[in-house]
Amino acid sequence: MNRIKVAIIFGGCSEEHDVSVKSAIEIAANIDTEKFDPHYIGITKNGVWKLCKKPCTEWEADSLPAILSPDRKTHGLLVMKESEYETRRIDVAFPVLHGKCGEDGAIQGLFVLSGIPYVGCDIQSSAVCMDKSLAYILTKNAGIAVPEFQMIDKGDKPEAGALTYPVFVKPARSGSSFGVTKVNGTEELNAAIEAAGQYDGKILIEQAISGCEVGCAVMGNEDDLIVGEVDQIRLSHGIFRIHQENEPEKGSENAMITVPADIPVEERNRVQETAKKVYRVLGCRGLARVDLFLQEDGGIVLNEVNTLPGFTSYSRYPRMVAAAGITLPALIDSLITLALKR
Repeated sequence: MNRIKVAIIFGGCSEEHDVSVKSAIEIAANIDTEKFDPHYIGITKNGVWKLCKKPCTEWEADSLPAILSPDRKTHGLLVMKESEYETRRIDVAFPVLHGKCGEDGAIQGLFVLSGIPYVGCDIQSSAVCMDKSLAYILTKNAGIAVPEFQMIDKGDKPEAGALTYPVFVKPARSGSSFGVTKVNGTEELNAAIEAAGQYDGKILIEQAISGCEVGCAVMGNEDDLIVGEVDQIRLSHGIFRIHQENEPEKGSENAMITVPADIPVEERNRVQETAKKVYRVLGCRGLARVDLFLQEDGGIVLNEVNTLPGFTSYSRYPRMVAAAGITLPALIDSLITLALKR
């Protein structure tokens, strides 16, 4: 049987580069190599593409220059060997890229030009979900509750009188809580805006929502959706930023994640149905993790949508899916199968 040639692309230029490498390591350890022929493409922090044997912390040491060609006749990789480019056809791409240029529609545009099917959301839904303000506008128009928010450009000042503290200040287009600050008063606002501006020129200031943080893994296309078990985040202090901790594999310093969430079954069902509605409203395909707040009065408020959530050993998405009975090898298989059905 001819194995399906999969380009697994990881690394990248965003602040989430290291998380992406860890995600790729887990995928490499769990992909079915009898069915799939993986080609591992690492992108350095400076944006250089290289073909490596397997993702690892030192993946750049043993690699060859390689790029994904936008030419549909090539339909795959151009790999530099002995001063000449060798072409390698690729059947499907799996972008294990988080954040900018991975979840914002940029890499998806390259796949469309190349004519190569790919895992995950399309250009439009990736761009919309990456920009939290656009995601809020679309979901609010569909009747889904979102936090009160305002947008400013880097260097501008917010309408201070319109803010009711506490608020969260965050880059509009970033992930893994980079540049996010909880602000309890006016005196903290400028420093928080400056911190967010290090990651994006568009800054979101949103009302803090009381209630527990819950998430739902969604997989599928259009109306044929599968959801994982709902998870719940409990914080002892601060905000959830596990991907920025020194040893997240040993657990979070300030957060405990419970799967399934410690909430009544009917509440879990409502969270899952809301997550599916958000997924459809934003045009998601393949997979996404929908993060929500469950309030004491039963209200459900959107937090954010991650169109390529982490696949690390401590990531939430694979844990939620595993709790629903889907192993990581089966999840990888399903996501590639969905991509080939585009």
